Amino acid sequence: MTGQGRLIGVVGPSGVGKDTVMRALSEAHPGLRLVRRVITRTGGAVGEDCDVVTEREFETRCEAGAFALHWQAHGMSYGVPRDIESQLAEGHDLLVNLSRSVLGHAQAQFPGFTTLVLRASEEILRQRLIERGRESQSEVEGRLARRDFALPQGLDAVIGIRNDGQLEDTANLVLAALYPEKESRVI
Repeated sequence: MTGQGRLIGVVGPSGVGKDTVMRALSEAHPGLRLVRRVITRTGGAVGEDCDVVTEREFETRCEAGAFALHWQAHGMSYGVPRDIESQLAEGHDLLVNLSRSVLGHAQAQFPGFTTLVLRASEEILRQRLIERGRESQSEVEGRLARRDFALPQGLDAVIGIRNDGQLEDTANLVLAALYPEKESRVI
């Protein structure tokens, strides 16, 4: 690898398929790595490959400067380990599921930062949220009410993709937008 890698922050409403799309992208594109987040979510509710910690452990890590980015959402704390800095310096592009609340900070901190916004229809989102079974019906409705959101002002590189159809189609659209100079396609 040569040159600085790019941090790609993936955002979208709950149920849009962020983690599924990210896995498909990393499988289809050599060198595109997934960032493993640290979350205070209970073990039984985990829907992604992450490190689950207690709130106390999270606070200890935060105070020690272990996170490059961190935030709170939906009653949980989320952290992106600082080791992403060395991976980026080695030239690796990294995909990370982020909150829109930290996009501006990520852009200021990481040269070449790109925001990937995934969207889907309300019907698709509702179906996916119900199928994953992590939220009550009222929580599902609350998440759907927040599905349309504004991005922070001043983001430089934003790619918007709909994830309503086939995963392969979504992944191909994202890869073409991220790497227009290559013929990257999901097989």
